[in-house]
Parts: sequence; C-alpha cells; structure tokens
Amino acid sequence: MSVPRSETLRRVVSIGVFDGLHLGHRAILERARARADAAGCEVVVVSFDPHPDVVLARDAFRLAAPLTPIGEKRRRLAELGIARLDLIAFTRELAALEPEVFVERHLVVPHAPRAIVVGAGFALGRARSGDVPRLQAIGAAHDFEVEAVPLVAIGGAAVSSTRIRALLAEGRVAELPALLGRTYALEGRVVGGDAIGRTIGWPTANLRLHEEKLLPRDGIYAARVGIGDEPVTRPAAVSVGVRPTFDGKSRTIEAHLIDFEGELPGREMRLAFVDWLRPELKFESPVALAGAIQADVEECRARLARAPQAGV
Repeated sequence: MSVPRSETLRRVVSIGVFDGLHLGHRAILERARARADAAGCEVVVVSFDPHPDVVLARDAFRLAAPLTPIGEKRRRLAELGIARLDLIAFTRELAALEPEVFVERHLVVPHAPRAIVVGAGFALGRARSGDVPRLQAIGAAHDFEVEAVPLVAIGGAAVSSTRIRALLAEGRVAELPALLGRTYALEGRVVGGDAIGRTIGWPTANLRLHEEKLLPRDGIYAARVGIGDEPVTRPAAVSVGVRPTFDGKSRTIEAHLIDFEGELPGREMRLAFVDWLRPELKFESPVALAGAIQADVEECRARLARAPQAGV
C-alpha cells in the first residue's frame, strides 16, 4: 500500500544515472520540468552513486571515472532549474529488489510522485525487469503516471554516455559539443609542479581536479581556459599524459596558456577541450620537445581561431 500524501507534496520524479547530462538526458529533464510547471509542483531527480555498472561490473570500459561527478551534476541540474537531487547508494541488494518494492521504498514513500519521467529504454529492479510497461502498471496502483521520453538521435545514432565515452577514448573531443550541448571540461586548482615546462621555455599550469572525472585520450589538445570566475576564453595548449620524454609515471593535466603572463598556482581553473592535435610522444631531448611544443602552440592558435565558442 502506498503512503497517503497531500497533493501539495507530490512531485514529478525523473530517475536515471544521468552520467554526462547530455542532450538525451536534457530532453528527459526538460519534459519533467514542463510537467512539474504545469502541475505547480517540484521536480526531483533520483540517481545512483556509485554508477550501477561499477557495482555490477557489467563492462570494464564503464568502470572508469564518471563523466559528471556528483558536485558537477548538482551544479548542472541547478542550471536546468532542478534544485533537488536524491542520491541512492547503489548496491547489489538494491539491484535485486523487485520493481514494485523499489518503487514503493525509494520513490513513493519519499516523493509521492504524481508522474515519473524516464528515457524510453529505462528499466530498474531485479534483472532490469522494471521496464516502462511494468512501471506504468505500478503507477496505476499508486496513482502516478509514467512517461517515456524518446531517445535523442544525432548523426544517425542515439546520444548516450557510452557513445561519449568512446569518443573521449579516441580523443575526438571536437565531436562532443553536438552530443553534450557544451564542450567537455575539467575543473580544479592549479598546483605546483616540477617546473619542467618552464625550464624549456614553455611554462605550464598543472591542474588538480576537484573530483575524479574521466579524462580524454592521452595527447595534445587545443583548449580554452578560464581562471577564477572569468569566462572560459583564454587559448591554451594542453597535454594529458605521463610526459614520456621525462619517463613520467603519473598522469598529469598541463596547460600552457598562450600569451599569458602571471602566476597561477593556487588559482581555480576551468579547462574546455576544443580539438585533438596529436598523441603524446617521447622526444629524444628536451630541446626537441620544446620545438614540438612551439609547433603545437601555433597549431592551437589556428584551430582555436576557427573553432566556434561553445558553452562549458
């Protein structure tokens, strides 16, 4: 039996992992917002942490870092006008619940939904048996509607987190704004490094991320950065990788801000990837590396001059 709730407390619920908050996710959330606005009620996004595929080990490729860490997810949802994010700890026990039990325990009791809005392929509960038709049957028993929003297709294929991850793995960051509605960006604090770049004439800012986030393929990228609260417009050449010329072991994110003068350690930075230039290479000497960086910087200038500005 459902728990009686006042009509004023009932919400529109959208449930999913929403990793990436790409254009497909936004279509779902915009529909949920529209229903909530029409009913004069609140939207709540119900999501999971950690990612279900991490817990269930469905695919080693999906065990990587998230596309949108929790802090970023909250911020992006707020930008969409959704202030409430309800995170459920995902466990194997949770995955084994019958859909009716899951809905009663995690949706009806805390949120008293008047409607649930999901993607067309959504399913929950034991063996993913809680698909849209079954959720609609559960909704009939609990006095809520279930609406499935069609997948968004771009370039002949559905927009999905898996597709975005595959592009990142290949360094194809220039294709991501079409799927995300924005450039793929990292946020963090500039920390002190070993000053190798400065010693060869190309100082870099070493970025330490605030939250673990999936990195694109190792290599050299044209990017735009913002320092502190300024817009993300400064041109930069960015290296993601292990610095093989110096036998590096740990992966670093280093940005050379083109035509910038000033001190950066300790400052906040947002870094948006615009285009991929080349793979990370091992050079025979620091002098050879410096020559390659000079060519990279000029190529970054040219590509950034041609690339349209996109949201971050």
